[in-house]
Amino acid sequence: MKEKTMKVKNPLLCVDMPDPDLLRVGDVWYMVSTTMFYLPGGPVLRSEDLCHWEIVSYIFEELEDNEAYRLQNGKNAYGCGQWATSLTWKDGWYHACFVCNDLNRTYFCRTREVEQSGWEKTWVEGIYHDMSFLFWEGRSWIVYGNGELRIAELQEDLMGVKQGTDRLLLETPSEGLRLRCEGCRAYVRNGYLYLLLIDWPEEGVDGGRRREICYRSRSLDGPFERRVLLNDDAGRGACGVAQGALTDTPSGEWYAMMFQDRGAVGRIPYLMPVRWEDDWPVLGENGKVPLEWEMPSGKDAGKRDGGSVEELVISDSFDHSENRLALQWQWNHSADPEAWSFTERPGCLRIKNLQTASGLLDARNTLTQRTGEPFSAFAVKLDGSGLKDGDFAGMCALQGFYGQIGLAKENGIWYLQTVVKDADGSVRCERIPAEEKRIWLKTEFYYSEQREEASFFFSSDGENWTPFGNPVKLKFTLDIFVGCRVGLFSYGTVQTGGFADFREFRRICGG
Repeated sequence: MKEKTMKVKNPLLCVDMPDPDLLRVGDVWYMVSTTMFYLPGGPVLRSEDLCHWEIVSYIFEELEDNEAYRLQNGKNAYGCGQWATSLTWKDGWYHACFVCNDLNRTYFCRTREVEQSGWEKTWVEGIYHDMSFLFWEGRSWIVYGNGELRIAELQEDLMGVKQGTDRLLLETPSEGLRLRCEGCRAYVRNGYLYLLLIDWPEEGVDGGRRREICYRSRSLDGPFERRVLLNDDAGRGACGVAQGALTDTPSGEWYAMMFQDRGAVGRIPYLMPVRWEDDWPVLGENGKVPLEWEMPSGKDAGKRDGGSVEELVISDSFDHSENRLALQWQWNHSADPEAWSFTERPGCLRIKNLQTASGLLDARNTLTQRTGEPFSAFAVKLDGSGLKDGDFAGMCALQGFYGQIGLAKENGIWYLQTVVKDADGSVRCERIPAEEKRIWLKTEFYYSEQREEASFFFSSDGENWTPFGNPVKLKFTLDIFVGCRVGLFSYGTVQTGGFADFREFRRICGG
């Protein structure tokens, strides 16, 4: 009988899903990714075939209750928060470990129920950068670092580091590199220890792009052999596909999930086959990332039988009987639970302005979802009748260079308003008197090497749209360090007490 196959098209997921780590338990895979300051954080995704993924839980609801995560007194955690989580399973427990640079902490988390949010959580002082769990000769370790790779033994419950065990494991080269080795994922196979890492040669050296490196040894004391596993940009302008995880199937096939920087939309995963030659992993096909290929789709590949998975970006009616968000939504920083509700006005998401803000980036309770390439569009119906003077509410393209469209109120008059922060740091505002306090808003996102921007529209009926304001030029920047998101916001600039009601959030296209 001919083996059943399914077609894989890369990039696999067209949304921001960086720093993946994979864990297979039986015939089900779990993946974690980085969302930094978006909360709840530490998203856990599930798949039965490595191709179709759905969010099933979050490792934590919040990191810490402080001014930075409450966006107060000019403080924030942009570009910080949860970074590069490592995932494993041991003795009936699922374990996760990640760093939080702004707090100078490394967090250790565990649960017996991986598909339930809110894991047991503890932390240690210090940054174990880009760590990976490692089980070697009956002991548990983390391997971490940038350039200088270090190793530390873990406590028996994997919830902390044994004092006095941290030491240098391996010194990696620095000459000719803009980024030394980091992003570790550690594996054991056939008596070898494998360390998969990325580095980034200087421009003009070996492509001048991120590439996947492997070190292997039969001992923690070395010697280590080195090999370049993958150096390919999949046709996207020197943006190397690298950093991620390996995994196997119950029947012994191997695969790799790596990500690529793809501009303003974020960092996007690719799935590729792996074979082993002379006990070295060989990624992709003929040294390249395959853009279309076929993989087994039978039971051993984890195929879901007749089921479906929740999409990573969704529409939402906001007609909910309890104040519980769908897993696709995340807040920008910690939300004030008293400042949002589905139940105060049934059929609506109400965002209340309980904290003043100078603008979008310090506005609390902005609710977000990912956007997807090459094109995404979203619409929502806004009722701004509850706004007070100085308030602004609507829909946004949230990134370092952001754009907003919505209703603003000033001196008792409602305005249709756009605000755009340009690449030069200037902020432009356009407004006209609003004919209605209830209005449909739409934002369109365009992602390609030639065009990265978001455009804004309004409508009285949600069907016929009028463009308004200038588009915002989008750009991935390290100060924010995540892909562009669509968001719903409401804030007061001079007083508190106003509110905005949103209903019928529509994902028109994308994601």
